[in-house]
Amino acid sequence: MKEAVRTNFDESVTAYDDYERRTGRFTALARLLRAEMAPRTGDVERILDAGAGTGVSTRVFGDWGRTVALDLSREMLREVSTGERVQGDFDHLPFADGSFDAVAFTASLFLTPDPGAAASEAARVLRPGGVVGAVAPLGWVRADGSDVFDELERESRSPTDANTVERALEDSFAVQTGTWRFATTAEDVRQFHAIPAMAARLYPRLPPEERVATARELLAGLDGTLEQRWRWVVGVTET
Repeated sequence: MKEAVRTNFDESVTAYDDYERRTGRFTALARLLRAEMAPRTGDVERILDAGAGTGVSTRVFGDWGRTVALDLSREMLREVSTGERVQGDFDHLPFADGSFDAVAFTASLFLTPDPGAAASEAARVLRPGGVVGAVAPLGWVRADGSDVFDELERESRSPTDANTVERALEDSFAVQTGTWRFATTAEDVRQFHAIPAMAARLYPRLPPEERVATARELLAGLDGTLEQRWRWVVGVTET
């Protein structure tokens, strides 16, 4: 499973950056997550950006403290331009106990089949009173509140759903949670699933190019404006 995730993201760098240039979604998520995390802890010097991707979130958290960008994908990490870079798995963090003031999983914790292991590792590397934050997708809805994928033959499904991510963090932290809503378009949804790693939400067994093409065909009939929803979860360690 982890090898498939790494390979998918190694092949997704260009499409990932294209989507971010179009929507600014990952930058917005990181900024909102930082705004929820900052009031819940004291001074922050060192931040772990867990699942940093191409460094969009690393740049945002770099305005808050000294960042370490960690990702399973070497090709994604090559694009990170700020902070320290470490290739690794956030289920087995290569850091000492209590070595960070904050750990952020911006659009990443839902990509692991065992978020409990990652949450435990985050708690281990955080100092007392440190803060963790994560976001997970809740999907896309029409103006009437119906799910975009209800009438399609496929569901855009994460390896781990938002409720499971929230429960995993609750086991290690005292958490607060909420929902963010973003106005978006049908073309944005198609662009999101043009990222090979995201098209795997629909067609995980197909090769990357074929899965993207098939996803584009599936979504061709979408039109108009939509809403994308994300769950945020922020927790603190015991002091």
